[in-house]
Amino acid sequence: MRRDSRLSGILHVLLHMAEEPGPLTSEALAAAMQTNPAVVRRTMTGLREAGFVRSGRGHGGGWTIARDLHEITLRDIHVALGSPDLFAIGNRTEAPGCLVEQAVNAALDDGFREAERVLLDRFGSVTLAALSADFHARLAARGGTLTLEQAHAV
Repeated sequence: MRRDSRLSGILHVLLHMAEEPGPLTSEALAAAMQTNPAVVRRTMTGLREAGFVRSGRGHGGGWTIARDLHEITLRDIHVALGSPDLFAIGNRTEAPGCLVEQAVNAALDDGFREAERVLLDRFGSVTLAALSADFHARLAARGGTLTLEQAHAV
């Protein structure tokens, strides 16, 4: 099963946006995500609707963060992306006739629900500000500053 990496990718982009003094175009963000600008625009739409980013058109336009990084959690972003499945594993069949498989599904479903609750609770406790602080600590350990392009070359 293919992994959904939108959360990781958009968090990456949001942290780059937080480092820039002005708007970043979809093209610049696409380069950071190693995708195309249409994918960026499509992904950012949910974040704009949730009030986490805003976009401007024309010369000098682009994407900016609309709220303080302390106010945005990983869970918020996950929800803004449509709450994609957190796990790539699941039951062989959802409504089995076999009693053995029903018992297996019940046990797995309980585990999946508990794991998802724990993970979403953790996501709810981590803000973009915390990720930014981690980035800055890593940057300081390297002894310098990086541009968007340099960060991807490292």
